[in-house]
Parts: sequence; structure tokens; C-alpha cells
Amino acid sequence: MRHFIRLISALVVAVLLSACASQPPAKLDYTAYKASKPRSILVLPPLNNTPDVNAGYSVLSLLTYPLAESGYYVLPVALVDSTFKQNGLTVAGDIHQVTPAKLRDIFGADAALYVTISKYGATYTVLDSVTVVAASARLVDLRTGAELWSGSASASSAENQNNNNGGGLVGTLISAAIKQIAHNLSDSGHDVAAITSNRLLYAGHYNGLLFGPYSPHYGTD
Repeated sequence: MRHFIRLISALVVAVLLSACASQPPAKLDYTAYKASKPRSILVLPPLNNTPDVNAGYSVLSLLTYPLAESGYYVLPVALVDSTFKQNGLTVAGDIHQVTPAKLRDIFGADAALYVTISKYGATYTVLDSVTVVAASARLVDLRTGAELWSGSASASSAENQNNNNGGGLVGTLISAAIKQIAHNLSDSGHDVAAITSNRLLYAGHYNGLLFGPYSPHYGTD
């Protein structure tokens, strides 16, 4: 009887956990965002928490496009990088510690985008090789220091792969090895990072950025 009760309890817990997992995240509060009405965005060099030294530059080069397409003026990345270097700031971690007020004084932007990369590159397992890029971001009002929005996104090269293992174990191992070599010879992480950046920063989706003032959809979300 005790075993039966434990089994029922475990099933109830599993059902509750499954129900919680299936529920969408709570809707973000956009009150401060809508009151701020940012028009220009300063994109800071991303914090790179991965072993790949190229991750920061790769992701940084991809952040401007979805922001501009969403209706914001984005300060040119090359100009921003040059300005930071002239002020003795070359490390992303140090740049992220600069106060919003100081960034506002230097660049005159309305808001700054802080990005952190948690995954970037190929991961080799016994039976497969997958490239994954994951990142999170915060949009901060440089006039007040208030956080206006935060979000995260990820993408994987496995999303569109055919999982057919008709070639058997040997065929699967060979396929994984070939994919690993291909990942090493080409920067597949950059291609996956483009998908991650678009998912993270394109406006118009649930809990995403709002459309900026240069978008025809401005004020509709």
C-alpha cells in the first residue's frame, strides 16, 4: 500500500511539473519601456562566458541588424569600439561597469544594450556534433539607469537536421566526425549566432523588444 501511495504521489508531482513547464513565461511589464521611448541604442561589446575567443566579435557584428530592422537608430559599432579604446577601455567586462550616466555623456544614446553569451560553438558527442549559441540581453535607459527590458534566446544547428540513422551506428559515428571537422574548418557558430541574435532582438514577438520609432509598427505593440 505504501508503494502504491508513493507511486501516486510521484505521478501527481510529475503531472504538476509538466503543467508548469508547458505554461508560457509571465508577460513582461513594459510600463518603464513605453515611458522611456528610446530612439537610439548603444550596443556594448558582449560579455563572452564561453571558451571561444571569437564569440564576442561574432555576436557583436550581428546585433545591429535586428535592432535597426525593429525601428531603432543603432550607434555604429566601429565608432563605439574606437571611442572605448580612446578612453582606455578594451575589455567587455570593464565596459559593462561604466555607469549609464557616463555612457550617456560620451555617446548621447537613449539606451544601452548589455549582452552576455553563455554558449557558442560546436559540441562533440559520441553520436553527433551540434553547434549551439545562446545569449541574454538587457536594455537599460541611460538617462535613468532603469532596466527597460531583458530576454534570452538560443539556436542550434541540430534544429533542421535529419535524425534518420539508417546508416547504423558506424554511419552515425562517421557523420558526427564529418560534421565536427566541418565545424572546425568553417565558423558555423557565426551562422547559428545570426539566428540567435534575430530571435533575441527582433521586435514583435512575445516578451520581445518593442518596435522602435523608425518602424511603421511603432506603437502597435
